[in-house]
Amino acid sequence: MNTHQLTHIGICVSKLERSVQFYRDALGFEEVSRLQMQGAITERLLDIAGGELQAVYLKLGGTVIELLYYPAAGHIAVDVPRPMNRLGLSHISLTVADPDAVAQAIAHSGGTILEQTRFAHEGVTRALFVTDPDGMRIELVRSAGNIGAAPDT
Repeated sequence: MNTHQLTHIGICVSKLERSVQFYRDALGFEEVSRLQMQGAITERLLDIAGGELQAVYLKLGGTVIELLYYPAAGHIAVDVPRPMNRLGLSHISLTVADPDAVAQAIAHSGGTILEQTRFAHEGVTRALFVTDPDGMRIELVRSAGNIGAAPDT
């Protein structure tokens, strides 16, 4: 197989600037670039009639997300928050030093804390889910940095 690397993860948003501000201010992503596309080639590539696209690329460490906004076609609302067992991308996950502090920043920036998901041990939050303003799940994990390991206890 000739796969080289993951380039980015695309997230469709309902309000582009609100989402840029959320990912930048609440989670520390840095804006890298912007892209605008429209016309027949864009409609064909995206498989969306009225295929006008505005995109913003944001980076955190080695991870890049692409916020996708469709001014002409709009967006299709789904269950919010998205059920974890729905096929496809279920969430993004970030390791953080203090999940409670980050969760509060997320709530202050228009996201939602999903309190029922909180996993704590000895009074310290080890993991919990939050959502961005459009309901995209984001897992906040306090861990020793071992990807795939359970939150530290």
